[in-house]
Amino acid sequence: MERVPVLKIGDILLVSIQIDMEDQVALQLQEDLADRIVATGCHGVIIDISALDIVDSFVGRTLATIASISRVLDAETVVVGMRPAVAITLVELGLSLPGIRTALNVDLGMELLAAARAEREDDTGHEDTDEPAVTTP
Repeated sequence: MERVPVLKIGDILLVSIQIDMEDQVALQLQEDLADRIVATGCHGVIIDISALDIVDSFVGRTLATIASISRVLDAETVVVGMRPAVAITLVELGLSLPGIRTALNVDLGMELLAAARAEREDDTGHEDTDEPAVTTP
């Protein structure tokens, strides 16, 4: 069985799907990606589907499941390179892909992940200790 390669670029895992996403390949990718997120501690996942001409309901659900698993493991997922026909098919199948951010290409996906990470770091409650809180009586 073919496997989809998972590449590490900084703190992002890049998955470029260049083969037909048969059900078993999709399930293996789900497992491989979860293992790599844990092993590397990456906080972002980009899944490039630009080579896919069609996506069936199983692959669509698998992408949503991958995003959910990634989120539980503290990694955001961005799907990039979606062709118009694939987007139309997913909408027609009723698959809105909850929890998955999308971008037109890998560069924009990386920018989206960087912005999400910066926002998350701002929301963690890091206090600015440069100026002490002052209260007046």
